Amino acid sequence: MTSAIHARVQAFCTRFGIRIPILQAPMAGASPPALAAAVGAAGGLGACGALLLGPDAIRDWARQARAAGNGAFQINLWAPDPAPVRDTAHEAAVAARLAALGAAPPTLSDGPYTQDFAAQCQALLDAGAPVVSTIMGLFDPAFVTELHQRGGLWICNATTLDEARAAEAAGADAIVAQGIEAGGHRGSFDPLAAEAQQASLFVQIPRFADALRVPVIASGGIMDGRGIAAALMLGASAVQLGTAYLRSPEAGTHPAWAAALATAQAEDTVQTRGFSGRLARGIRNRVTDAFATDPPAPYPLQRVLTGPLREAAARANDASAMQLWAGQGVGMSVAEPAAALTTRLWDDAQALLR
Repeated sequence: MTSAIHARVQAFCTRFGIRIPILQAPMAGASPPALAAAVGAAGGLGACGALLLGPDAIRDWARQARAAGNGAFQINLWAPDPAPVRDTAHEAAVAARLAALGAAPPTLSDGPYTQDFAAQCQALLDAGAPVVSTIMGLFDPAFVTELHQRGGLWICNATTLDEARAAEAAGADAIVAQGIEAGGHRGSFDPLAAEAQQASLFVQIPRFADALRVPVIASGGIMDGRGIAAALMLGASAVQLGTAYLRSPEAGTHPAWAAALATAQAEDTVQTRGFSGRLARGIRNRVTDAFATDPPAPYPLQRVLTGPLREAAARANDASAMQLWAGQGVGMSVAEPAAALTTRLWDDAQALLR
């Protein structure tokens, strides 16, 4: 490892309270405390995707992660989207399409359909989360000020250099460069712009590294030591992995989802709004096909409408109607305990960087 890379990585690890520059991606519904603790035990940074969690659940997750691990973790929230524009005729058409796929959707009311973001933010402060992160946008300036006063750090996900610059100006302590290869939701600040913001990770890293003063964290398609080494050589200070951990036993991934991950290749993944209304990458199935040309309802209405279908599919072990989030690197995924995986990946990367 060159002295410049070593210094950059070491500075990041020291500031974020970890030993190695590997972060577990905060995956909503797939980031139990046991996974964060295992990644932390290996020296990395575990995470919680708290989109769906209320304040009490956020505080409870932090308590469990702190008790099981080394105290280093991040908790992630989605910056709120504007309220969706309602179109009852279109919503009825979407509901009919979902019913034909196997489960009648609920009747939509006036909501709310998301957690109270301000209350979630307060829970982050109450929990004493050492690192918090956002996807889809920024925290409120007053929250950032209080977080920093309490010694916390903020990581912001960005899909474009303009987003990254806005996050840096707003006080972010590090920026995740999210490439098109990434599994799960695309983190575009503008929900309608996601399809146009399609730069690959290894194009983004040097652009971000050259333009920003804060550290860059590379995310999207990194699955092995080669990817980690390449990201660090291009200017990243750390990497963030999601799909790589989904087959680890600590992730608790649904068996049908895990089985799909074990056989899928890059070409089997697609970008879809079919499950949530927000653009996301996962393994192609009946639901992604159903919304490949006909638009879904906007977020979060689509997520509510697909709820019964997703729940029924999970009960039936039916991967054809489950949201099977996966990045383009899925073909390199392995079923390995998270701590052992984290250690091996870093050992492999260091060998290549020597």
